[in-house]
Parts: sequence; structure tokens; C-alpha cells
Amino acid sequence: MIRAISKNALALGAAAVFCVAILSLVNQQTAPRISEQLLASKLAILSEVLPGVDASQSLLQDCLLVTNEALLGRSSAQAVYRWRQNGELAGFIVETTAPNGYSGNIDLIVALTPDGTILGSRVLDHKETPGLGDKIEARRSPWIFSFSGKTVTDDNAGKWTVRKDGGDFDQFTGATITPRAVIHAVRNAALLIQQQPELADIPANCAL
Repeated sequence: MIRAISKNALALGAAAVFCVAILSLVNQQTAPRISEQLLASKLAILSEVLPGVDASQSLLQDCLLVTNEALLGRSSAQAVYRWRQNGELAGFIVETTAPNGYSGNIDLIVALTPDGTILGSRVLDHKETPGLGDKIEARRSPWIFSFSGKTVTDDNAGKWTVRKDGGDFDQFTGATITPRAVIHAVRNAALLIQQQPELADIPANCAL
């Protein structure tokens, strides 16, 4: 009996080692392709929030890691890309998070001019309710385009919320928490750029 158990244990151990080796090999072979796909996806999104701009990998290289949980929604660092034209700073692309979505975090990307005017915004990832909260996606609704051209000032700060709360932005029927969270995150991305002008001059520090 003991000998049989030992044989079974050895067989299971050998199988486990074999499976780990196969998974490691597959990971090594697919990792570069996955990395390329992620890069292509990020560049495509950057092209969407910077209309008329040919987003290339060089845009991703002028990148800062910024930690500001109050304005970027996470305790960990978020990426801020700097967009330059003819060597001059033309804008920022901020990766940010709305931590208070109906179903958890909503990750976004927001493009802004150096003075904090919003050029474009898109949702990168979310778990909001299909048919309700997912209207924050550009492919589901034009709602996300409503931020373009807007900025945050002392005079309009109270209007950066849904109409139900006295703001300027539409809510969704049956889903107010989701748009409220996204509006707050986009507003905070603008405040980050307005309140931290030093972001223009800090050396790039993202490991790409």
C-alpha cells in the first residue's frame, strides 16, 4: 500500500513539473506577442483622445509615473504621458481611475492641454452593468465625448456632476452612480494638470 502511494505521489509530482514547464514555455513564446498587442491597443486609444495626431511609440516614452490617490484614484502610481509638437509641450495624457463606480474601479485615459482643457477621454476598463453603466464606453454611447473642450474653473467646479445633482452632465436612466464617478475622475485629471505644473519638466521615469 505504502509503495503504491509513493508511486502515485511520484507520478503526480512528475506531472506537476511537466505542466509547469509547458506553461513556462508557452508564456515565454506568447509574452512578446501579448506585449505588442497591448502596445498597439494603447496607441489606438491615444489616437482616439488626440484627434488628428499620429500616436506613435515615441509618445509612450515621454512618460511619468505619478502617485496622487486623491486626484488619480489609486494608491499606486499612474502613467502620465507628455505629448510634444516640434519639441514644445502640447498636452498631457493621464491614466486615471474612478474608484467609486457602481461595480468597482473604472479606469480611464484623459487627454488635456497644458492649461487643463480636456481634449478627449475614454474608458479603458470597467465592470459596470451591461445595458446601463456600460454607456460610458464610446462604442455604446456618445456620452464620453461630452467632456471635450471643457475645463475646470472656480466658477464651474460645482457643475462637474450629473444634472440630478445640479450639474451639467447627463446621467443614465437607472444608473447615476457610474456617470457621477466618471465625471469626478475626469474633473480630477484636469485638476492634476492645473495644480502640478512641474509635471512639464520632471524627467521621464516610466520603465517601458
